[in-house]
Amino acid sequence: MTPHLPTGAALVADGVSIAYDGVDVVHDARLELRPGCVTALIGPNGSGKSTLLRTLARLQQSRIGSLALADGVDTRSADHQPLDALALSPRDFARRVAMLTQGRPTPSGLTVRDVVEFGRYPHRGRWGRGDADGSSAVDRALDLTGVAALADRGVDQLSGGQLQRVWLASCLAQDTGVLLLDEPTTYLDLRYQVELLDLVRELADDRRIAVGVVLHDLDQAAALADRIVVLSEGRVVAEGEPAAVLTPHLLSEVWGIRIDVDTDPTTGHLRTRAIGRHHTRTERLHP
Repeated sequence: MTPHLPTGAALVADGVSIAYDGVDVVHDARLELRPGCVTALIGPNGSGKSTLLRTLARLQQSRIGSLALADGVDTRSADHQPLDALALSPRDFARRVAMLTQGRPTPSGLTVRDVVEFGRYPHRGRWGRGDADGSSAVDRALDLTGVAALADRGVDQLSGGQLQRVWLASCLAQDTGVLLLDEPTTYLDLRYQVELLDLVRELADDRRIAVGVVLHDLDQAAALADRIVVLSEGRVVAEGEPAAVLTPHLLSEVWGIRIDVDTDPTTGHLRTRAIGRHHTRTERLHP
């Protein structure tokens, strides 16, 4: 039976449990990604964020649960029909969902354009033929990520921030309606973090891409996301708009330290501040 897909959704995981060595690390999780919406997954280390995201990308197999995907390559359509995403061939799935994973290697002997062209593999037939839109898709991805001027440069000559943009361009060249990003700002300096997250926001706003992103920085999640999903010990414990989810009580309970939340007067976004260890009332009375 084809899994249920709510109207307007691009990708939905429902009742997903994921196990390592026979032990569940994600329990009965549900996650919905919508066109034009950035959904951020947050939680402490080991909470299951990346594992769940990798399962959405079919890089990790779930023990139980369903994965529903909008019909047609263009998942941004409002009249799509649901597909069982787990039943699609790898090539058909890759025409619909792209993922930027952590820690991609730096290939040697390849130019920026070569790497971005990797993203066209789902659209090519045998011997790399039959991709009439490939060249324009690659050029568009290079422009969107601001690396067109580097197209002929070797990727082993790039900075970490530039290389991250190149890998993102490869995902965009895949021309999917769903984009998954696993901690995309890791190892980037502040400038490149801001520029990359601004680009992700533009992809959702201007191209109506459904974005799922794992982030460690709570303030980045507050500024970037339309919806936030909080995981703790492998379970989804809260989801909703940032103002509804990023509360001092919830964050303090999940992270085990006192976290205060206020509004940045300059940006209007929520901001968080870790105060220290989160004590119970008994601990405060009896240190």
